[in-house]
Amino acid sequence: MRSGNPALSSNTFRNFARTDSAMTVSGTVNKTLLLLLALVAGAYENGLASPAEMIALTLSAFVVAVAVIVKKTWAPYLAPVYAVLEGVLLGNVSARLEVAFPGIVIQAVSLTFGTLFCLLAAYRSGLIRATANLQLGIFAATGAIALFYFASFLLSFAGVDLPLIHSSGVYGIAFSTFVVAIAALNLVLDFDFIEEGERNGAPKYMEWYAAFGLMVTLVWLYLEILRLLSKTRSRN
Repeated sequence: MRSGNPALSSNTFRNFARTDSAMTVSGTVNKTLLLLLALVAGAYENGLASPAEMIALTLSAFVVAVAVIVKKTWAPYLAPVYAVLEGVLLGNVSARLEVAFPGIVIQAVSLTFGTLFCLLAAYRSGLIRATANLQLGIFAATGAIALFYFASFLLSFAGVDLPLIHSSGVYGIAFSTFVVAIAALNLVLDFDFIEEGERNGAPKYMEWYAAFGLMVTLVWLYLEILRLLSKTRSRN
């Protein structure tokens, strides 16, 4: 099984010995709620960070995320740290965009959680299933988007700007809409992997790891919705 989410790879929940204290879906939901609270707490950190501080926060969040992915047993301790760091980052990005486009943050938050609950309902009802073909398609699309963003990052040092990422034109908006759709579909794969963890009797600490993986997708989805909304609002 595949997932576009780097935290939930094809072997994430395999090769675990069953224990009396095993991972459950309800336990993962509770851990996700705690991480969301930590993220909100970080978002309400006072003051806007400087560009240097934003870079430091981004690198710190990346290092923590890699540490959790490499050492899953650290998830109960590092996942909340990741959530707080991402909260500070999202709070800064959101505050700046709110000044430029009043009301954009509540729109983005509403759309993010609306998407989460709609896809969860569709997944639980069987309307959307994480079939092998769907997994392969989302995995390929997510990888392509990651490579495109990475290429854009490298080209920026040469003064080359890829218009699809930042342009508010028709193609720029179409690209952002596509990225939002792929980010949202990654939630379906996350739900499937969490259920697989429960079926395989993964250790209890994997609830924190699964919640961390879901948080990674939600952060990405929120940022992409913010980008899409800012593009559409800038055309008015």
